[in-house]
Amino acid sequence: MDPDIDRFLAAVPKVELHLHLVGSASPETVAALAARHPDHGVPSSEAELAELFRFRDFGHFIAVYQRVNDLVTTAEDVALIVDGCAADLAGQSVVYAELTVTPYMHERVGLTHRELASGLAEGRARAAARGVDLAWIYDIPGQYGEEATRATLRDALDDPPDGLVALGLAGAEAGIDRAAFAPAFAAARAAGLPGVPHAGEGEGPASVWAAVRYLQPARIGHGIRAIEDPGLVAHLAEAAIPLEVCPTSNVCTRVVPSLAEHPVGKLIEAGVVVTVNSDDPHMFATTLTDEYRAVAEIAGLDVDGVAALVANGIAAAFLPATRQRELLSAVEAAV
Repeated sequence: MDPDIDRFLAAVPKVELHLHLVGSASPETVAALAARHPDHGVPSSEAELAELFRFRDFGHFIAVYQRVNDLVTTAEDVALIVDGCAADLAGQSVVYAELTVTPYMHERVGLTHRELASGLAEGRARAAARGVDLAWIYDIPGQYGEEATRATLRDALDDPPDGLVALGLAGAEAGIDRAAFAPAFAAARAAGLPGVPHAGEGEGPASVWAAVRYLQPARIGHGIRAIEDPGLVAHLAEAAIPLEVCPTSNVCTRVVPSLAEHPVGKLIEAGVVVTVNSDDPHMFATTLTDEYRAVAEIAGLDVDGVAALVANGIAAAFLPATRQRELLSAVEAAV
């Protein structure tokens, strides 16, 4: 790796746009939660956790993620995860992040929305003390259909936590029609919440087309399988719809065979707006800095190329325009 890129990444203020709350929990935190809930089948040693996080495919990842999610049962659990995440981010010069939170999955195991919101508020305050500004994306787990959609919209629109900035759609993609969620995303937009659905990860270009046509996304989570449809790639580039790309995640969930074969370089070459993110960093043994290094290697980027990706993330973030300008100026200064 170019030492100039390493020095730049260490110094430049960064944002992260695709980071899941539960997937940001450190092995130490997960082990502590697992020890309190031995009946959940999640190991309480870090070595065993590392083995648990060897995913066979995307479906296996979803199943393991749900098992870890079910360990989170109190507001303090939530605050603990958020604070640990903020500590990780602060150590990488990340000044702002949008964490994806899935209220329905927590409510399924008895954590009320009031408790969840309380934990998020406490965690956000602790993060601010570390110099990290956090925002939330409330996420519909698509495989749970209408029930999850109604519950998530109720939490997002009727009782939103401070810092809620968007509505997401994640979970399993196979067989889940993105078009079915159009009314929910329309309701969120009417309330001032833009849409950031996952697509083009577990399913191919058709899922990305459906997200674009029916959900009017401000960004698309992953979206990398758009590369299989040149017309879709051209549309994404022309419409300037940012993709939240998480290379190591895609390798770990077997969406792509290896980092060397990841399509992010081709997407950048085609003019698609690419942002770099870590998704579930501790589950995939990565960091945001590692993801920038990986993309630089895959796409053959120099410092200017990496700076352009950092700027893409800032421009795609749901930040006030004045704050965006401040951060973009800081990127220029770091270069």
